[in-house]
Amino acid sequence: MGRAARRDQERAARRQPRQTTPRGLPSIGVPATGQGVPYAGPWWKPRWASDIISELRKVTWPTRQETTHLTMVVIVISLLFAALLSAADFGFSWIVEQTILR
Repeated sequence: MGRAARRDQERAARRQPRQTTPRGLPSIGVPATGQGVPYAGPWWKPRWASDIISELRKVTWPTRQETTHLTMVVIVISLLFAALLSAADFGFSWIVEQTILR
């Protein structure tokens, strides 16, 4: 898309009246209650459930190799932090025993 076409598109978007919600906030593409097309799905499947399913279909799921690699990274970092915290604990307990508890 060229510059001129982009500029024209932005101008057209600015000219359109902005839709607002009942509180006066700009809408985000969701029709207000009672407006727009009614939900035509089955009565036993609420709209929010079908929205969740459609969003989960759009997700890019990691491969098994990526999941294994990232799991190993989390385990290694957790072990490093555990070693660091246990060393700090032993160090502080030694300092307390040598100074305060003597």
